Amino acid sequence: MPLEDYRSLIERCVRCSHCKHVPYVALARVDRRFRPVCPSNEKYHFHSWSAGGRTITSYSLMIGELKYSPKVIDVVYQCLMCGACDVSCKIQMDLEPYEVMLELRVKCVEDGQIPVEFIPVIEGLRKDDNMLQKPKSERGKWAEGLNVKKLPEEKAEVVFHAGCRFSFDEGLWSTARKALTIIKEAGVDVGIFGVDEACCGGRAYEMGYQGELVKYMDHNVESWRNAGVKTVVTPCSDCYATFKAWYSRFGRRVQVMHIVEYLERLVREGTIKLTREVPMKVTWHDPCHLGRRSEPYLYSAPGKPYITPEKKIMGIVAYDPPKPWRRGAKGIYDPPRNVLSSIPGLKLVEMHRIREYAWCCGAGGGVTYAYPEFSAWTAKERIKEARAVGAKAIVTACGWCERNFRDAVKDLVDGFEVYDIVDLVWEAMGR
Repeated sequence: MPLEDYRSLIERCVRCSHCKHVPYVALARVDRRFRPVCPSNEKYHFHSWSAGGRTITSYSLMIGELKYSPKVIDVVYQCLMCGACDVSCKIQMDLEPYEVMLELRVKCVEDGQIPVEFIPVIEGLRKDDNMLQKPKSERGKWAEGLNVKKLPEEKAEVVFHAGCRFSFDEGLWSTARKALTIIKEAGVDVGIFGVDEACCGGRAYEMGYQGELVKYMDHNVESWRNAGVKTVVTPCSDCYATFKAWYSRFGRRVQVMHIVEYLERLVREGTIKLTREVPMKVTWHDPCHLGRRSEPYLYSAPGKPYITPEKKIMGIVAYDPPKPWRRGAKGIYDPPRNVLSSIPGLKLVEMHRIREYAWCCGAGGGVTYAYPEFSAWTAKERIKEARAVGAKAIVTACGWCERNFRDAVKDLVDGFEVYDIVDLVWEAMGR
């Protein structure tokens, strides 16, 4: 949808600043230090760096009262696209700040107005089908020696999609190998594409490259169909949200499960036994793409998100039929907590900002490429919150979160740890 389609929503922004904080209803027991929910506004301390500010920017560009400049590009792209502002806005105003910011970025790309740091990233994606600028020929190395079905030469009901980060970040290979081994040993008919696996397209889309998303969406859906795949399982939260939410935004429905959902099922059914004690005090970090960003869209026609017409009743805007809002509350929140609670000896403590109000890890929206200092600052803020509740380790289920957190704790000297939930399950299985 072009930016112009959101004009009426943009014009209804009243600059209330709810997009900057955890909603008041949820604030009662929150330490005042951890009430901000928008990393960019908290970092740059100016309204332009909030969702409300970017809404004004969008409107000004739309009506021709603002021209592109380096500062405008910073305002647009010094944003993690985490969606926390969108959740907070819908508690009070029911607008669509996330959709507006996404379409603003699409417009910037179409107009050739992007951070120069994006250029090699997108060129690498187009050349080697991944977001890490690595040779495509190395994509399947993480799974060497696992003796798993190779798609599409063979058929399988389940495809394990590792994603770009797990495929090329050698420090995370063991997590992907453990996840696939657990599924395989549980008797699942699973396969991988290996070197033929392609990017999901989601990160490029959140940078404004809509064409890349559509290209990889069409490729992946067709590849899965040809290989007889019925379900996609991934350890990557970015891929999960892309397959579940972004693909649905363009009229494609995919049966997808994140590995934490699969692990919860296996634990609940007794297929895997968690018997070894893991004596540790940990906190759970809700990845944005596993949580609030993973809700699928309803759509009225292929390629068009479900739109209901606006009408005014006594001057108040209403929707008839009611609009199917995406509010972030239907993300994947309980499965990882259920799994962690099943591990003997493990004590789970919650941070202040959790579930749909979770603070971002700092790795999204292209910020790691163009504004790495902001990305690192955001991760360190989350680590501070984890330590504030007494946790000795932070657990997540996203390779991008894990990498950003690992880099953020390098300067700490007290041994604070970062784990993927798969690694703790593996240890609790006695492996």
